[in-house]
Amino acid sequence: MRLLSYSVHGARSFGVLASDGTGVIDLAQRVDGVADLGDLIAQGRLSEADDWAGSGIAADHTLDGINFERLLPRPGKIICIGVNYGGRGAEYAENPADSYPSVFVRFPETLVGHEQALLRPPESEQLDYEGEIVVVVGTGGRRIPVEDARSHIAGMSLGNEGTIRDWVRHGRFNVTQGKNWHRSGSIGPWLVTLDEIEDFAELHLTTRVNGELRQDDLAGNMRFGIEYQVHYLSTFVGLDAGDVIFTGTPTGAGARFDPPVWLEPGDVVEVTVPEIGTLRNPIRDENPF
Repeated sequence: MRLLSYSVHGARSFGVLASDGTGVIDLAQRVDGVADLGDLIAQGRLSEADDWAGSGIAADHTLDGINFERLLPRPGKIICIGVNYGGRGAEYAENPADSYPSVFVRFPETLVGHEQALLRPPESEQLDYEGEIVVVVGTGGRRIPVEDARSHIAGMSLGNEGTIRDWVRHGRFNVTQGKNWHRSGSIGPWLVTLDEIEDFAELHLTTRVNGELRQDDLAGNMRFGIEYQVHYLSTFVGLDAGDVIFTGTPTGAGARFDPPVWLEPGDVVEVTVPEIGTLRNPIRDENPF
């Protein structure tokens, strides 16, 4: 099942992809008492969406007739894992024996949906891409065992954890400034429930810029696997249904080219995992006024 947030003529809604994959069944008019997709997950009512997905009814909208919105309008927490693939630790001169993940947070306003433009701010030309697998928590918990982690996941999506590189380096021990520019990253196009996803380690992530392959790796090469991330994060903070985890990006970001290759207006970034789909975003300059 594939769930998404969207708008038509400015009116926002949420729905489920029809069985033929060409249209959206609107859930806002069919599932009572639910405000949006995040609320549907928080209430534990995904099974009701599944009923409509398999109902055989006609789609309310075609995919080319909607605007994709940020997957979850207001997730309670957006937690990101840094330098988490083979090669990334070497890029940042990390000790291979380091025992714990690098963790930081993002705010909802920094993320847009599928096909929406990522904005390069006037303060910096160093907008960079980071293709990622994204986990959405389905059942909250604290101190979740690794072996139980999968049962706490509602599904997966894709992310571009867009970064303003020079602002990442403004402080010695944090990356918050460079990771939270307005509309600099994305999430989408939809949430794929786990019945469509088998072995996490076999998920093959690629990132392309203007069709050129830049990132290419398997989730099995993560230093800290997805199940461990859920366990680790839930140890120090309770995870809630609808929380989002960006699970890390492979080597190949623009900052590591010599010389660095930054995103420019007119570029198009595509993040793909076959089991999930493709998240596509063009780049344009932000109008500061």
